Amino acid sequence: MAALDTAATGMLAQQLNVEVIANNIANMNTTGFKRQRAEFEDLLYQNLEQVGTSTSETGTIEPTGIQIGTGVKTSAVYRIIEQGGINITENPLDLAIDGRGYFLVELPSGETGYTRAGSFQLSPDGDIVTGEGYIVQPGVTVPDDATSISINSSGEVSVTVDGQVGAIQVGQLQLATFPNGAGLEAIGGNLFLESASSGPATASTAGSLGFGLIRQGSLETSNVNVVQEITALITAQRAYEMNAQVIESADEMMQTATNI
Repeated sequence: MAALDTAATGMLAQQLNVEVIANNIANMNTTGFKRQRAEFEDLLYQNLEQVGTSTSETGTIEPTGIQIGTGVKTSAVYRIIEQGGINITENPLDLAIDGRGYFLVELPSGETGYTRAGSFQLSPDGDIVTGEGYIVQPGVTVPDDATSISINSSGEVSVTVDGQVGAIQVGQLQLATFPNGAGLEAIGGNLFLESASSGPATASTAGSLGFGLIRQGSLETSNVNVVQEITALITAQRAYEMNAQVIESADEMMQTATNI
C-alpha cells in the first residue's frame, strides 16, 4: 500500500512547514527579522503505463499514461527580504535601513557579518557596536566628551563637543548589498554570513545607487504578518490531519484485504 509512504511524506512536509511558521511567529518582535516560507515539490513518479507509448499497430498512442506519485519533499525554506516597518525610537544609536542593504559587523572569528538590526550601542572605548559588542564596520569611535551624536541618511556620523563650534564628523558607516539576499546564511543573533548562494557583497555608502537610506532614531520591525502566519498555520495543521487520515484509511484497507 504505497499510500502509507506517500501520506507519511506529506506529514513530514507539513511538520517542517509548521516549524517554519512557528519560527516566524516567535520572531514577530525581533528587530529586522525576515520571515521564511517553506517550498515543496513532488517526488518521483511510478510509470505504470508510459505516456506516449504505442497502443496498437495502427499508430495510436497512450494519451495520458498512468503515473502514480510517491509524495512530497521540502525543496527550500525561502527567506522573504521585503522591507519591514520603521518604528521611531528617538534613540540616537538606533538605526534603520530604509531600502536595500545590510550593516557590516566584525565578528570575533574575523569574518564579516551582516545585519538589518540597527540597535547599536557604544563600547567602553567609544566604538559603535552591536548588542553583543561586535564592532560595526568600518569602525567609528565617538569621543568621550561628545554631547550628542548625529547620523545622517548617508551614514555620516557627526558629534557635538563642548567648546567646539558646529558638529565634527568622526566616521562614515557603510552598507552592503548582495545579488541574492535570500541566499545569505543565517547564524543567529540577527546576523548573516555571505555564501555561495548570496553572491559577493558590494559595499558603499547609504543612498548610493541600489542602496537604501539610514534613518537615525528608528528601528526596522519584523516583516512577519501575524494574520498570514496564523492562516498558514491552520492550513498546515489541516493538511497534516488529512495526511494522517489517509494513513488510517490505507491501514483499514490493508486490514480488510488481510481478513478476506
